[in-house]
Amino acid sequence: MIATGLLALMIGATFAVLLSSIAELRAMEHRAEQSENVLVATNRLERLVVDLETGQRGFLLTGSAEFLQPWQQARAAFPQQASALEDLVAGSTEQHARAVRLTQAGTSYLHDYSEPLIAAAQRNRAAVNVLAATEEDQRRVTAMRTQFDQLLAAESQLAAVRQDSVDGVARRAIIAAAAGLTGSILLVALFTWYLNSRILRPVRRTAAMAGRLAAGDLSARVPGRGVGEIGVLQRSFNTMAAAVEQGRRELAGSRVRIVAAADRARRRIERDLHDGTQQRLVSLALQLRAGEAAVPAEHPEVRAQLADAARELTTALDELRELSRGIHPAILTEGGLGPALKSLARRSTVPAEVAVEVPGRLPEPVEVCAYYVVSEALANTAKHADASTVWIDARVADGRLHLSVRDDGRGGAAAAVADDRGGAAADRGSGLTGLADRVEALNGTISVASPAGAGTTLLVDLPVQPGA
Repeated sequence: MIATGLLALMIGATFAVLLSSIAELRAMEHRAEQSENVLVATNRLERLVVDLETGQRGFLLTGSAEFLQPWQQARAAFPQQASALEDLVAGSTEQHARAVRLTQAGTSYLHDYSEPLIAAAQRNRAAVNVLAATEEDQRRVTAMRTQFDQLLAAESQLAAVRQDSVDGVARRAIIAAAAGLTGSILLVALFTWYLNSRILRPVRRTAAMAGRLAAGDLSARVPGRGVGEIGVLQRSFNTMAAAVEQGRRELAGSRVRIVAAADRARRRIERDLHDGTQQRLVSLALQLRAGEAAVPAEHPEVRAQLADAARELTTALDELRELSRGIHPAILTEGGLGPALKSLARRSTVPAEVAVEVPGRLPEPVEVCAYYVVSEALANTAKHADASTVWIDARVADGRLHLSVRDDGRGGAAAAVADDRGGAAADRGSGLTGLADRVEALNGTISVASPAGAGTTLLVDLPVQPGA
């Protein structure tokens, strides 16, 4: 009887522990699903902020009303999405405080900055300082993204703690099952198998995929065959990952479209200047020269005035050509990258040597990007490097354009990029930052090596074939 009682007590205790463990696992699954919902809501809110930024920037750069549609949609959806995020994290004081700060920052960005800026640009876009607005926009959005990262990191840490709790509960359940009587071994083994295969393994797999997703692997997915809440969790995770991946693709696509729109605008302005204003100025100069030649010799003062006017007009025409070349060089459109880089080298105030191994023409966005990289690099060298020579090398290999600009100056450009305190260093850093945005929009890479006293080397790698 005592043995029977002990056996019954042991079996009852074993099953009590197992039932308690199952209840805890169910609760932890619910909290894990809650964390996934928080991550999804946070990413959706961040995507709305990105839509506000890209729509605003596109409208300021191009003046095209089509960029206002995603901006308006994001503005309309932001309050509801922010409120949803605050509701999701209401159970955590710290997370709720972070969500409130995010909502306040986003609301301030929208009402105190973005809406007045868009309204001003709609009234008179020429009166808006696009460069200053872009820098201020980047500063504000970067600050908000930092807050997004903090909230996501805190939620991921909470999820990790909950996963540790899940593992602890699982270990306790297995130990309790192993301590059961010999007669209950089969039952305990079957239940452990069910627990491991239907709950623990999917949760661990989902946690592993969440780690990969957080590390930047946007292709991470889990099988959606789980039962009950596990299946819901898996499908929610896959939906979230797909949304994040789609958002990343859309962001990359919007960057490409913005850069392409800006380049088309530059090219159109250059063409209008060349075919319109420059031609009229040339015709007017010729008329002045003809009028000068037709003035009788007894009126030398009239001839001198016409000669002065013709010279001033010729100077203005030269300045207009230089301005037109800076907007979008005609030689790049007509001759390609090689002649354009050689033209930059000839006009450089620092002696420049050019080596180009580019067979034929490259895609227009690649040529334009490479041209402005070299142009900015030469300008930085002339302003800051105190160099005696610049070496420009451009070659195509393995479906990619490899571009380097190297000087023998005093270096320190890498520090200038990180310096945001103003002055020449900040100007230099903002120029390189703009180049990085243009290069990354084409799926390229850019790096700067600039040890103090050892010159500066700018390396750019751009794909010249689709999918390269």
